[in-house]
Amino acid sequence: MPHANLRRAPVQQRSAERLSRILDACAELLDETGYEELSTRAVAQRAGVPIGSVYRFFSNKRALAEALAARNLDRFAEIVGARLATIEAEDWRGAIDAVLDEYLVLKKTVPGFNLVDFGGPQPVVDPAADANHLLADRLAELLPAQFGRAPDTELRLTILVAVEAADALLRLAFRTDPDGDPGIVSETRELLHAYLARTLG
Repeated sequence: MPHANLRRAPVQQRSAERLSRILDACAELLDETGYEELSTRAVAQRAGVPIGSVYRFFSNKRALAEALAARNLDRFAEIVGARLATIEAEDWRGAIDAVLDEYLVLKKTVPGFNLVDFGGPQPVVDPAADANHLLADRLAELLPAQFGRAPDTELRLTILVAVEAADALLRLAFRTDPDGDPGIVSETRELLHAYLARTLG
């Protein structure tokens, strides 16, 4: 559970469950109303908790959305980590395919993900808090075994460029087809393989 965006972290199980309900409600409302129309009061009503419970954890709706994004990133990292454990070391193509495949699953199935994936709402003041930077940092921790090298600034830059390129192409894929245009997804995979082969092949 993300703590950086919280006024206070839940200590008891009941409090953690309430926080989870609040974030679930936020995700559902993002899909229904968008970020601009999102309100802490509506989140409290959807979660079935007093408004004070929302403010106990979050100062405003931006903090709520940022916590949801952090939860998404934690879940994604956990899922990808489990997939990577089944892939042979130094099989970087298999690792990249796993990352892309699991991202597509989240994109299609997780409420609120299309508006808030791994970073808070735009504009982001601190570039380090941008969704793609946060994702690249996490992948730089997860992928070195499959990449056959220790993490360093060059590898992190390579991963960031790959993430930015994939993000732009997948946005196009989902603008073209609500389920993600298969042809563009396939081209994205090929582009990632070709780009990363320069460094890893």
